[in-house]
Amino acid sequence: MLKEAIILAIRAIRRNVLRSALTILGIVIGVAAVINMVTVGSGATTQVTNEISELGGNMLVIRPGQRRHGPGGARGVEDRFSIADAQSIITNVAGLTAVAPVSQTGRQAIYGGANWSTTIIGSTNGYLTVRNWYLAAGRVFTSGEEKAGADVCILGNTLQRELFDEQSAIGRNIRLGKLSFRVVGVLAPKGQSSFGTDQDDLVIIPLRTLQRRMAGNTDVQTILVAVNPAIETSQAQRDITALMRERRGLRTDDANDFHVRDLTEISDTLSGTTAILTALLSAVAGVSLLVGGIGIMNIMMVSVTERTREIGTRLAIGALERDVLLQFLVEATVLTSLGGVLGIAVGLSTAVLFCDLIGVPFMFRADIVGASLLVSSGVGIVFGFFPAKKAASLDPIEALRYE
Repeated sequence: MLKEAIILAIRAIRRNVLRSALTILGIVIGVAAVINMVTVGSGATTQVTNEISELGGNMLVIRPGQRRHGPGGARGVEDRFSIADAQSIITNVAGLTAVAPVSQTGRQAIYGGANWSTTIIGSTNGYLTVRNWYLAAGRVFTSGEEKAGADVCILGNTLQRELFDEQSAIGRNIRLGKLSFRVVGVLAPKGQSSFGTDQDDLVIIPLRTLQRRMAGNTDVQTILVAVNPAIETSQAQRDITALMRERRGLRTDDANDFHVRDLTEISDTLSGTTAILTALLSAVAGVSLLVGGIGIMNIMMVSVTERTREIGTRLAIGALERDVLLQFLVEATVLTSLGGVLGIAVGLSTAVLFCDLIGVPFMFRADIVGASLLVSSGVGIVFGFFPAKKAASLDPIEALRYE
């Protein structure tokens, strides 16, 4: 019986191809929009999570100044940190993988006839551990080079390319401003961040070298901390806050003149924001499914009116009301299911294009595709029931007299 109903439904759809196509257009648009929004939103969420992860696993960022919203991130001019602060964190806070005191400045990097304006990062080998960064060639600093403030450096991939092209930079001397440095390592590429900055456009030198020969002070601008994955970052955050308050001589009622930021919180916030926006856009797109359902009901009502004599004939020769009900219900469901399949195809195709356009990974969501097909079929059942019920309730004699 169901097979015959499906065959009859397909025949009815083929008799009015253009009308059927226009009828399911709302379903196609609704399903395509939902799949597009969810797929692109999932890709954006994954991109944000991956890029936060590339900054460093379980990383805490400690900066002087009170945290505030908007550009700058700190209010007022508070005392900078020192190398002793970083060493105290290593000694007194449990569950840390690495600690990296960091200061930075800008200089022109020069080799032969090539030059490139870049960022100079003064830090220790712990910087690479915290940032989950590996070497493509060469080595890290020795402990003697770090302590003595030696004139050695590790190049980012962009600097390697701009200054040396295809040549190896290892063992060669470059100038950073007026100072000469020997290249001992080259970093593996990381690419652009979500903010559009080139993460590979940098050169790392020992922190003491930057302090003595470039900055002319012993300040540490930022302390980066990598927390052991087995330890809650919130616990490490509390321990570091208590330690830094003690080292900076803050009383109980004094506000912090520094802030400890957990990148996991930033990742969760950004991912949550993206998920909310995706849900809102999907809800708006879902309105098209409602409009499509109303269109299905409308066209099925017209179909019932047009086929009144046919319905009367079927009832007169012995068809039961449930047979007629099933016939029109199946026809509505086939229409919306067809719209769902087309919508899925259109949605996935456009999602691939959008993901490529905005530079986020394409994340195929089988659950959303399956749900979209079920919802589109459900729309056919819900909105097709009333027309089908009306057709099944027709009086055979009155239906046969219908002109």
